[in-house]
Amino acid sequence: MALTRRNDGEDCGEGRTVAGRFARDRKGAAAIEFAILVIPFLMVIFASIETFVAFTGEQILANATQTMARKIRTGLLPATMNQSEFRAAFCNELTAMLSCSTGEVGTPSKLLIDVRSYASFSDIPIDIPRKGSDLDVTGFKYAPGGPGSINLIRAYYRWTVVTDLVRPYITNLRPAGSSMPNDYLMATTAAFMNEKF
Repeated sequence: MALTRRNDGEDCGEGRTVAGRFARDRKGAAAIEFAILVIPFLMVIFASIETFVAFTGEQILANATQTMARKIRTGLLPATMNQSEFRAAFCNELTAMLSCSTGEVGTPSKLLIDVRSYASFSDIPIDIPRKGSDLDVTGFKYAPGGPGSINLIRAYYRWTVVTDLVRPYITNLRPAGSSMPNDYLMATTAAFMNEKF
């Protein structure tokens, strides 16, 4: 029995089954491989983008902290400024990327700021205040010192992590009653001595 050839050059004899021809056919292999790999590929891409954006946001928070520390250190902020006015001024420094709405100024949930004065640099705490696995904000206040005083600004921002692939690895806060971590805690600190303004 003579075998005939198809247009693509493959033999097609009577003994060949449809399953055998299907197993040898490579016409849709790239599409199938793409369909298998597209989900993990996109997860890695989105996780990389989110990590980049979070670290950029952390740099914006650090810059805002340094700007506000400079204003306190040089006496540019009025001595009569209260905590909500300071938070509003701090929020104005974050407008580029981090959300800091008017409601956030009155009742903070994402941006948490602690400003206080110390007798010496050795009295300044070096750890992040925690209660269990969450941030402890019970002692936070706005009480900067006057000319020549030693001050500390600690600013924390709760960045919500969206990409589930990296959430367990880059999140470091578990709010009370939550088994899954939700937030990446951005933390910046500025310790300084005020000028004799």
